[in-house]
Amino acid sequence: MKYYYSPDTCALAGHIALLEAGFEPELLKVDIMTRTIAQPGDYLAVNPKGYVPLLDIGEGVTLTETVAILDWIAENTPGQAAKSPMERHRRVEMLAFLSSEVQRPFAYSFFLPGDEAVAMLRGMIEERFVLIAGQIRNGFLLGQRSGVEDGLLYVMLRWARMVGMPVPESLILFRDAMEERPAVRRALREEGLA
Repeated sequence: MKYYYSPDTCALAGHIALLEAGFEPELLKVDIMTRTIAQPGDYLAVNPKGYVPLLDIGEGVTLTETVAILDWIAENTPGQAAKSPMERHRRVEMLAFLSSEVQRPFAYSFFLPGDEAVAMLRGMIEERFVLIAGQIRNGFLLGQRSGVEDGLLYVMLRWARMVGMPVPESLILFRDAMEERPAVRRALREEGLA
């Protein structure tokens, strides 16, 4: 199994989820600006989309897109796989919300020029964080145990801290608790972020 990532991107969520699940992927660091990797060099030859993450499961099977990768990890991990179709739908719903309504505006705010656009996007993200804060139960997004969606939220909260964005106190506590998890600490170390 190979996992293509770039440090401190949404790929960190998949890295955390793989470690939480007990997988030991070969990590391949991608320079997302030049779209290169150490071997074979041209990342576009591996992933024509040109961005991370990419999970190479083996035997020619690859997955891109954070939601698909995280769902695959959860469904292939004892104790994480959904117990019912509705439980899986709720996980995918949360992953899609985080990916489209938090991650995407964050990404735009990092790269779009103009203070006005950035302020509008960050205001939208702050509203989403308030909504998410109201959904935390027992320390996790979807119930009694940590799930792949918690890792994706953690990445978004790292980004919020990085840009000085205010978030509800419950999300600060969530972020800090996630940083105590062994898989999170290891992923941060392996990506040079610790």
